[in-house]
Amino acid sequence: MDALYETSIKSLPLIHKGKVRDIYAIDEKRMLIVTTDRLSAFDVVLPTPIPAKGKVLTAVSAFWFDKLKSILPNQLTGDKPEDVVAPEERDQVDGRAIVVKRLKALPVEAIVRGYLVGSGWADYRKTGRVCGIALPAGLQQADRLPEPLFTPSTKAAVGEHDENIDFAQCEQLLGKELAAQVRAAALALYTTAAEYALTRGIIIADTKFEFGLDENGTLTLIDEALTPDSSRFWPADQYKVGSNPPSFDKQYVRDWLTGSGWNKQAPGPVLPAEVVKKTAEKYAEALKRLLG
Repeated sequence: MDALYETSIKSLPLIHKGKVRDIYAIDEKRMLIVTTDRLSAFDVVLPTPIPAKGKVLTAVSAFWFDKLKSILPNQLTGDKPEDVVAPEERDQVDGRAIVVKRLKALPVEAIVRGYLVGSGWADYRKTGRVCGIALPAGLQQADRLPEPLFTPSTKAAVGEHDENIDFAQCEQLLGKELAAQVRAAALALYTTAAEYALTRGIIIADTKFEFGLDENGTLTLIDEALTPDSSRFWPADQYKVGSNPPSFDKQYVRDWLTGSGWNKQAPGPVLPAEVVKKTAEKYAEALKRLLG
């Protein structure tokens, strides 16, 4: 299967090239976001794409945008991507692009954790807290938290690392009222999504949201939503407290990279065909489980 590593859309000006997404200007009010098959791990974009990954992420995001629109408005305009590019460029946007409103992005990532894993687990073992939030003693790896935690971080540029911040720092960046609004929205979105995902055999251990403001100051869900790239999905039937369950995301790649001896600095290593195949299968399974 062909993979799209990089877009080449000449009919629109390129605004930004992210780790995974290429963003183009349509007009003063709209942008085109194309999700490529690039994969980033440890904040480095790897040279090997994962075929169809961008289409999976786009389909999963579209599903959640629709399902959660009653909680918070989202960035979608409803326009078709193929209508805003030249005819010969339509294959680059087919199934992997969205037309979105131009919004003022907020300078924080809204991370919600429902389970004790990853950097949260490492933090808890050292301090008994996660991002400054005190937790009961005696919790184990992968334990479900007493209630979901809002643990924001700063947004880093490509090649740099996001930095966890506490809620007081979040208030300094956004202002008290907006920070409270972001926290409430993130927790509501996560709780609703996690409850649904459980009915499909998926535990959403944690996720990150990004938000923007429209011209009226309305908080809006932007970027991607609850995808295997922005979330930790676990198969519910393999969940066991005390160990990190296998996940429907790039954890398979991360594990291979960790074992490869790579120093986690750019450039990243080329991925073997078997790792690419297994990773593509993980993404496809997440899509199939969630959407049926």
